[in-house]
Amino acid sequence: MDTEAPAAETHARIEDYGLIGNCRTCALVSRDGAIDWLCLPRFDSAACLTALLGGREHGRWRLSATDPEARITRSYRDGSVIIDTIIDTKTGRARVTDFMPVGEVNNTVIRIAEGLSGTVEMTLDLTIRFDYGSAIPWVIGLKDQSGLQAICGPDRVTVFSSMPLVSEHMATRASFTLGAGGRQTFILIHNRSHLDLPEKPDADKALQDTVDFWEDWSKTSIYEGEWAAEVRRSLITLKALTYAPTGGIVAAATTSLPEEIGSSRNWDYRYCWLRDATLTLGALLRAGYLTEAKAWRDWLMRAVAGMPDQIQIMYGIAGERRLSEWEVPWLPGYENSAPVRVGNAASAQVQLDVYGEVMTVLSEGRRLGLADQPDGWGLQRALADHLCDIWRENDDGIWEVRSGRQPFVFSKIMSWNALDRCITDAEQHGFEAPLDRWRANREALQTEILERGFNSKLNSFTQVYDGDQLDASLLLIPRTGFLDANDPRMVGTVKAIETRLVQDGLVQRYDTKTSADGLPPGEGVFLACSFWLADNFAYQGRMDEARALFKRLLGLANDLGLLAEEYAPDTKRQLGNFPQAFTHIAVVNTAFSIAGGRKGAAEIDKANA
Repeated sequence: MDTEAPAAETHARIEDYGLIGNCRTCALVSRDGAIDWLCLPRFDSAACLTALLGGREHGRWRLSATDPEARITRSYRDGSVIIDTIIDTKTGRARVTDFMPVGEVNNTVIRIAEGLSGTVEMTLDLTIRFDYGSAIPWVIGLKDQSGLQAICGPDRVTVFSSMPLVSEHMATRASFTLGAGGRQTFILIHNRSHLDLPEKPDADKALQDTVDFWEDWSKTSIYEGEWAAEVRRSLITLKALTYAPTGGIVAAATTSLPEEIGSSRNWDYRYCWLRDATLTLGALLRAGYLTEAKAWRDWLMRAVAGMPDQIQIMYGIAGERRLSEWEVPWLPGYENSAPVRVGNAASAQVQLDVYGEVMTVLSEGRRLGLADQPDGWGLQRALADHLCDIWRENDDGIWEVRSGRQPFVFSKIMSWNALDRCITDAEQHGFEAPLDRWRANREALQTEILERGFNSKLNSFTQVYDGDQLDASLLLIPRTGFLDANDPRMVGTVKAIETRLVQDGLVQRYDTKTSADGLPPGEGVFLACSFWLADNFAYQGRMDEARALFKRLLGLANDLGLLAEEYAPDTKRQLGNFPQAFTHIAVVNTAFSIAGGRKGAAEIDKANA
């Protein structure tokens, strides 16, 4: 295949997509009815619908009105990831329902088009391309029923249709008119090509079963505060990003959606980061989802098992360690934002903060009633002993810079947090541990951080030791217990970040123009960081500011309540991979922080857990 990427066509905005999923994989559906992203059979598998990062020729399934001026409104069915899209034209009204049944043997996407009033002219346009748009399948019509099977190597996609489909010019199409009460159903099922054809499911039964699953799941939430709808939508999104067989939660549904349009800051987020673990566990437990929290904790335990010096910052959804990064030359990228990357080289980085995150997950799980895994303390102790040997080394930092290792302050604070958690657990539970060694290292860390990580001229902690650059990760300090949010040094840090990292009222991770991160400068504001600022406002008793910032952030969500990784204040567009688990975790945690009122971070966490 030609490796030169063609020019990309016009894309839907990132915020114009909605998520449907079955807790094994997911699809993104645009407002105009195009499924532009679908990976099968897992979140991290190669996509067979890849127009999100290219064009129609790379795989797209569009079901829409022929009228280009049709008015579109859409919503999730309450408590679910089932999308109902209402189409209004000059001649009538129709509804398209998109969903993926949960618990089926094979991954299935079902699209139901129904006429509500008058008549609506509709078209279906399906182009299947395996292996990220590079492989054209062999298409065979089905016997005795409308539909087709598309086969390429190990994969088969079977499409069942309630009406005849026409395949020509390497694509499949249909045109039809929906009158009031009219209905057409289209079902796409993936299975391995050496197996028998799957049976056609009952679409109505599958829809009702899917409604029941999500309604039952969403009722578990115990949050009943002012922002109950937004918190529930974020929790549902986290559930939809969970790989049910293992309990792993992917950071996002996509790869290579840019942090700035036209830039090369494009990464694959379809994996599980240890840095997300602490905040995820807290969000799930606060909201009452003990089963999901336990599954996530258990995934983490299996993933990090092994030699302590081989711990990684991220893993595959089943705990895979080899996540080799490569570029996809035939895809032009979202709005020509190249390169498109599969895999993530950051998996080989050293990030000392992950030790703190792992220890917090294990410690909090123990405190909040999650039964210990066999030899859970043994693993925790081994990691703590190894950390004592390496915490003085430089690392790549929470933001995974590609400019070389540095003494990142947040990494050192999380190393302190790791030892502090282990010391507390050993003291409270009577676990055998080399406490003298751990205490000595904890004290040495604290002394060094306060001497080299705090810049008295700026009255703020800094990104690296002896530095003058700021970093929004420092907003997480109160959660670690290193300093209270009302400590003068933390108050100064918040003020400095407000002054130097806030753009149009929202927080940047760091200044990419002055901080050497090995990448071209420029990106949107990182949404989770703005939620962390709202947390600190709440911790410091600045409740009006906390509520105002939180409301503004919630207002950036799309019409389905979904948020990406970043936001561009100048163009008012969402940026980065979508939807982003880290952002939705922050929605949940900040709602609880504000509900906690004027308390220290530790007290808020304890009260809400």
